[in-house]
Amino acid sequence: MRVVIAGGHGKIAMRLEKLLAANGDTAVGIIRNPDHAAELRDVGAHPVVLDLERAEVDDVAEVLSGADVAVFSAGAGPGSGAVRKDTVDRAAAVLFARAAERAGVRRFVQVGSMGAGRPVDAEQVGEVSAAYLRAKAAAERDLRERELDWTILRPGRLTDEPGTGLVKLADEVERADVPRDDVAAVLLRLLADSATVGRTLELTSGNTPIEEAVARL
Repeated sequence: MRVVIAGGHGKIAMRLEKLLAANGDTAVGIIRNPDHAAELRDVGAHPVVLDLERAEVDDVAEVLSGADVAVFSAGAGPGSGAVRKDTVDRAAAVLFARAAERAGVRRFVQVGSMGAGRPVDAEQVGEVSAAYLRAKAAAERDLRERELDWTILRPGRLTDEPGTGLVKLADEVERADVPRDDVAAVLLRLLADSATVGRTLELTSGNTPIEEAVARL
């Protein structure tokens, strides 16, 4: 399986790339900074340098050509302002989905955020966080209208604690933390799982083994 990942140097993406390589699959990570290429190679991924904030749809479609799955896991990251929440978390996601359509890559998995799609109070969460959630929600709305076999995964608050392999995964779950290790492991299971097509799923730590949690869907 050939999997192209937008945001290839992200903490979730790097974990997923390592899992794909160990599984004998081909992971292609799209990165903006060429200095990150060596880190991707270290986990067994193939880096492609392309700035999704500046790229044209044909440029992205060329990278996606021949892929089995497209994964959008990019984000503006901590320290970025409201403007980049829109240009990365929304606009780059829309561009990546358009490129997947153009390249004929039907399976599309998008990493969102718990809280996207719900009412956002900027006074309560702060303007930047509100912009982030609005951008994620807009990217989800765009994806749902496309002729793609999409799945949206909304993890809870991300941590760098070691994964437990035990999760709670459903259309809606209570807010809680989840290790990035477990998010990547769930993504690996979702990539080839047709039962989750057209589903928006929320994920936190829980008591159910990942394989069983995905199978229950």
